[in-house]
Amino acid sequence: MNRVDKIRSHSLYLQMKDRLEELEKDRIFCIHNEEHSFDVARIAYIMNLEQNLGQEKELIYAMAFLHDLGRVKEYEEGLDHHVMSAKIAEEILRDCDFTMEECVKIKEAISLHRRKACPDTENVLCRLLYTADKASRNCKFCKAKDACYWSQEEKNQKVTY
Repeated sequence: MNRVDKIRSHSLYLQMKDRLEELEKDRIFCIHNEEHSFDVARIAYIMNLEQNLGQEKELIYAMAFLHDLGRVKEYEEGLDHHVMSAKIAEEILRDCDFTMEECVKIKEAISLHRRKACPDTENVLCRLLYTADKASRNCKFCKAKDACYWSQEEKNQKVTY
């Protein structure tokens, strides 16, 4: 996964990742750090294998590592994180040897991953990202679960992946 390693060492990725960690250092709710990205990537890849979806592992991991970087812009400027994450992803992906077609697929998945309709879309990567992002949350053991804005139905209470 050479290209994913390139993403993780890209200067813009590192800058945004570090800034996001700083902005969320006192956050009591789910943290959007690199550990979260790894969790999302692994869950999405497991889903991909279990459902025989045929998505390339490197695209899944790239998408997962880039999907929340726009939260920096959300915190600092009030912009939608999924839209900004897609814009940031475009710059990074181009520098990391992803084809134009791969960039389009990843950017679309990232830009749509917050929409509730995402699980019903034709974009397989979007469905994987949406579901894995939600499944990565360990709500049962969260110290902030009582203050969380997620409804009881949305909170992960059972082991799924």
